[in-house]
Amino acid sequence: MSRVDLATGGILRQARGHEKVQGFIDRLQSVFEAAETTEGFIDRSRWEKEWGDRVDPHFFDKNKHAFVAPTLSVWVDLLSVYAFAYNGRHAEALSHRKDWFSMLYWPAYVVWWVSDDYVPTWEEAWERLEYLNDNGPSPYAFDYSQTIDDGQAVQLRRNIIQDQAKSVLS
Repeated sequence: MSRVDLATGGILRQARGHEKVQGFIDRLQSVFEAAETTEGFIDRSRWEKEWGDRVDPHFFDKNKHAFVAPTLSVWVDLLSVYAFAYNGRHAEALSHRKDWFSMLYWPAYVVWWVSDDYVPTWEEAWERLEYLNDNGPSPYAFDYSQTIDDGQAVQLRRNIIQDQAKSVLS
């Protein structure tokens, strides 16, 4: 059996504590709590060594960027992570991303399959994000524009998945 890993990385327009990004900071705890109570959620990094040393994404430049807001989580399946990402508290926060985050010239997230006992690392997450950026979706690294399931490309239909997600979330 396999699980899904998800890594996200966005560059905040301003440093933590600045009023322009405070709405993002204010929502963090409730969004993490929503993830942790979503059916299919397994775990997320809280910067423990088990997930590898905390490293920033390679595209983050401390001389140019204010702050990177990364996440790394493990889910039972694609539907679970999709249900969380595009519904509820996370979807509401996501609707403000243009207010809080700089325009990205790379993917904002990457998804990949791992075995049940595998623990992802931050270095691996950013390597896969770069791979997705450089090569497009593949079984190694993909996004929801072309999802890979069991080694095959699958086009997700948002309306069907949203209906299924409602049952996962209820």
